Amino acid sequence: MKPQISSKYNWRKLTPDDGHYFFGYYDRNPWNSDLTKHLVMKAPQIQRLPARGERAEVGLIDLEGHYEPLVTTRAWCHQQGCMELFLKHRPDCFIFNDYEESEGRLVARIYQLGKGVVGRYELPVYAISPDGKWAVSLNFSRIPRRGYSYADAVLSEDIHPADPDADGLWRIDLETGEIKLIVSYRTMMERHPYAYSLPGQHVWMNHAIINCDSTRVLWLFRQCAESCKREHIKWKTFLYTSSKEGDDAECVLSECQWQQFISHQIWGRTPNEILVDADWTGNGHSAVVFDESRRPFIARELSKSHGGMAHMIFSPDGTKILADSYPDSNQNQILTLLDVATGACELLGTFHHEPVPGWETRCDLHPRWSPDGRFVTVDSTHDGKRGIYLLELDKP
Repeated sequence: MKPQISSKYNWRKLTPDDGHYFFGYYDRNPWNSDLTKHLVMKAPQIQRLPARGERAEVGLIDLEGHYEPLVTTRAWCHQQGCMELFLKHRPDCFIFNDYEESEGRLVARIYQLGKGVVGRYELPVYAISPDGKWAVSLNFSRIPRRGYSYADAVLSEDIHPADPDADGLWRIDLETGEIKLIVSYRTMMERHPYAYSLPGQHVWMNHAIINCDSTRVLWLFRQCAESCKREHIKWKTFLYTSSKEGDDAECVLSECQWQQFISHQIWGRTPNEILVDADWTGNGHSAVVFDESRRPFIARELSKSHGGMAHMIFSPDGTKILADSYPDSNQNQILTLLDVATGACELLGTFHHEPVPGWETRCDLHPRWSPDGRFVTVDSTHDGKRGIYLLELDKP
């Protein structure tokens, strides 16, 4: 089934038809510095979670659709790929997560175009700061949602970290490779708004994102009953933020504000603004922002309902918001463009998504802006294979 795309915009499939291609998450930039190459993964299959030892390709695609395979990795998943990202201080290099079999652990490798793998960081990378100077890492083996972790990061049997003072959110200096634990699990649990609820709960963190001026980081702290750790996970979510030093880590949105009301979060246009997709009115999901440093908590609606739960992200100039959706009752996903000034919502396209064997192997659109705001890329399976599609928002 072909997607129904607004004729107002140029639209084309970027990747070949010989396999399953995708990039991954919506909160990161897949482009190189001159916007001529887009990072891409080629998955061996899309019907089940990756198996231990199963490899996927990492490569580049240009604007003409020429794909260049470069390297393979064992650390990948269908939702977030292998966290492949270009390094700002080394524009001919990108990093990607991989499994170091000889050491039995995850690392982040550095790939230099024209040379191959030229180095590594000692922890896997989760997100890179916009200034390109530092990254954050976390323990993938604690994440029970295996669609957001790696097969070789075997799920921990410990419901709490064995040493909560030695595990948590790590900062990596991308120039020196220095690693520092900035927020421990002990700190997170001590500052948890319902700390009494933690005994007997499996705890983990994920979805770490760094703000626009590279000074702060947000992440989700989650917990679920031990009996739900492996199947039918029903978790509770707490949104934390902190400076890059970790000295002011705090829960800024608790489960009572999150559950069934919010689906996704991302930093906004200013250092303390957070954008969430929220249905706090009961009338449908809207684009909502709040200042994470302000007390009392006050939220502001930027748009009326745009449909179902969405991944949302501001345009580089802050005037627009891209929002996708999960498949509806007809198995259709939508991509919309929200105008921040007016709240107007424009439908960019409708994509059919056939049901998949497991929810965490689904293909979300995960819309991503190019740094100049000209291009948007999404991942879609509407033609039966995963592929990357490009929307050119500037009319020819």
